[in-house]
Amino acid sequence: MPNFIDRRLNPKDKSLGNRRRFLKRAREELKRTIKEHVKTDRIADVDAGHKVPMPVGGSNEPTFRPARDSGDREYVLPGNREYTPGDRIEKQGGGGGGTGSGAGTGKDEDDFQFLLSREEVLDLFFEDLELPDMIKLSLKEAVAFKPRRAGFATSGSPTNINVGRTMRNSYGRRIALHRPGRKAVEALAEEIAQLEAEMSLDASKRQRLQALREELDVLERRRRRIPYVDPVDIRFNRFERQPLPNANAVMFCLMDVSSSMGEREKDLAKRFFVLLHLFLKRRYDRIDMVFIRHTDEAGEVDEDTFFYSTQSGGTVVSTALEEMLNIIRERYPAKEWNIYAAQASDGDNIPRDSERCSAILNGALMRLCQYYAYVEIIDERETEIFGSTDNGTSLWRAYRTVDDKWPNFQMTRIARPSDIYPVFRKLFARQPTMQFRS
Repeated sequence: MPNFIDRRLNPKDKSLGNRRRFLKRAREELKRTIKEHVKTDRIADVDAGHKVPMPVGGSNEPTFRPARDSGDREYVLPGNREYTPGDRIEKQGGGGGGTGSGAGTGKDEDDFQFLLSREEVLDLFFEDLELPDMIKLSLKEAVAFKPRRAGFATSGSPTNINVGRTMRNSYGRRIALHRPGRKAVEALAEEIAQLEAEMSLDASKRQRLQALREELDVLERRRRRIPYVDPVDIRFNRFERQPLPNANAVMFCLMDVSSSMGEREKDLAKRFFVLLHLFLKRRYDRIDMVFIRHTDEAGEVDEDTFFYSTQSGGTVVSTALEEMLNIIRERYPAKEWNIYAAQASDGDNIPRDSERCSAILNGALMRLCQYYAYVEIIDERETEIFGSTDNGTSLWRAYRTVDDKWPNFQMTRIARPSDIYPVFRKLFARQPTMQFRS
């Protein structure tokens, strides 16, 4: 959302400081409400406009009022014949659209709503998130540019003058204004010289010579008034800054689609990757995404296949890590690319392969990655058992050894859709200080 700086003086009986504090409270309320929407609605609905209700309570600008229950005050009140102190006065006009619990009771003000566009929702949603440990900066914050020809301009540096277009404009202007040509002036001057060279001139020739001199004077004055090249003719080459396609960051998305991943587990994994996809495309202008699906075999797929294919089979998690290593070696050298990875699985794996996964991560992969996030999808009934312990699947226990060794490795669990956003923020929260690795 845009940021506005209010430099107006304080109006009468108002405080701009209080106004800024109110805007800050309103922004925090908008962020809180959007986060609640994500927990209850579909993750895909994040990429859409929202109507966000703002409670009336706390939305008014703070003011000073006399305390009703303290101090000494004198009142002059008109008497009445219907009420005595303590009587409850019914609301006039019956019930209404208020926020009370019944007709004629409660508050008489409704919540108002902010209508946020897709861009404003995503800006609020991903405001304080980032890819951690970004050391090879080539993203939105540090994009390289090169000049690109983009037509002509009427102003610019003398070194950028386009001679061809300038002379074309000069020629058209001289034709339109009937500027005498060089050949016509030279022909007239030559005829005058021939007449002047004759020894004797009769009256008709002298009259002719005088007319030619006057015509030559008119032509020369006209040529001086209409310059050969006028400032209005000059055109400069115009250049625009074109961003270079140097997307030096890549995110590997690894998803388990084996038969042990039921529809619920696959749905949670896809929700997580949809949120990750939205975050990367919104937060960064240029970033490559590599999608890898695996059963007992792994392969790189396109975005549609990754999210919508119904492939299933056995489970060998190490195949996905090996496929990722092969792609890095072929296309993404670690010296030039920021390499990130996010993996989602239910943790079900053949026993000996889990140790192989930890060996691949400890041996080569974590040295190449800036950050690696592992999300394990568990049953809701297992939340109380495994939610706060290191016990779990063989893959989880194997990855704990990686987590203890590498600070750029994070792992967490998801049991229900409402867990996705808190887990996502935990994995990609903006770091207060950047940590650099050698």
